[in-house]
Amino acid sequence: MTRYVTLLFAIACGMSVANIYFAQPLLDQLSYEFNMNYSVIGIVITVTQVFYALGLLLLVPLGDLLNQRRLIIGQMTISAAALVIVGTASSGAMLFAGLALVGLLAVVAQTIVAFAATMAAPAERGRVVGMVTSGIVIGILLARTFSGILKDLAGWRLVYLVSAALMLLMVCALYKVLPNAARKVKTLSYAQLLKSVWMLFLQERLLRVRALLAMLIFTAFSILWTPLVLPLSSPPLSLSHSAIGAFGLVGVVGALAAAKAGKLADRGYGQRTTGIALFLLLLSWLPIGYTERSLFALVIGIILLDLAVQAVHVTNQSMIFALRPKARSRIVGGYMTFYSVGSAAGSITSTHIYAHFGWHGVCVLGASVSSIALIFWAMTKGDNGAH
Repeated sequence: MTRYVTLLFAIACGMSVANIYFAQPLLDQLSYEFNMNYSVIGIVITVTQVFYALGLLLLVPLGDLLNQRRLIIGQMTISAAALVIVGTASSGAMLFAGLALVGLLAVVAQTIVAFAATMAAPAERGRVVGMVTSGIVIGILLARTFSGILKDLAGWRLVYLVSAALMLLMVCALYKVLPNAARKVKTLSYAQLLKSVWMLFLQERLLRVRALLAMLIFTAFSILWTPLVLPLSSPPLSLSHSAIGAFGLVGVVGALAAAKAGKLADRGYGQRTTGIALFLLLLSWLPIGYTERSLFALVIGIILLDLAVQAVHVTNQSMIFALRPKARSRIVGGYMTFYSVGSAAGSITSTHIYAHFGWHGVCVLGASVSSIALIFWAMTKGDNGAH
């Protein structure tokens, strides 16, 4: 794969996953426009994440059965239509329906990662997959910046309509570069593929442990990022959506700083890396708790939290991909389902807690989940030979 094609894949992944997160800096605006209470508006994020989880279970395995080129182009085209539905929504029901479809189809990013691994030569596979996966992380974090700036320029609807146009441009670009590879003879039916995902979890204890850690860390991640717009947009801070979205840039710093975690895991230090990262995750809630008094403290907290979450996520993937090389797409589909469940749980609980207990309550919730993750890691760290 050329660097151009690898970069194109990374951008496509980032754009696809970003669609799930555009709503986070817009929650106050959506709450006002569709007349929803703060304790209810978190469902906007939850609906998207729940359908993303369904897509991981039902659509990602199709990459082992169908022509991946057609699958990727088809999903991204329908995703553009779903974004138009959200951008033109006239009711809460239409908004939820559009976001559900957006979430379901955003899993095309995982199909692209698997296709990149197939296209790459063995000697370059690690570099290619690493770069494409980094596109996903950066897409998640920059979604808030993109969303905040466009909202301030011309309203929240433009966010989704511009994204729909960009997705169609990406479809045209991918149509030109994706090879139309013939599928090998199918050895598993679709039903058997879905069943094999569950069988992998029954057979591999390390996969179960790492999936549960993923659920906990992304619950904490979502507890910070989903309701963050609410205290930042309210007095005394009263920041613009562009300024709020800029905190996504801060998150990129933390995420990129975690890039070496995979190398440490490859050297057998996966457990130690996980423990240190989970301690930093717990520690991050201390400066985050001072958000309403110090934006500098929030910046420190965001860097620590995103560094910790990404370090554990990268380590998780390094460890589970070594389990069954021939079942990596099913492993990532199952693993990412737990990630999605955690994100959905964090979204709905954090906005509910904020409505009743304010930002202090959100930080207590985040620290509690982080503590559970650290305790769970300590109880299970002897499950494999890594340090």
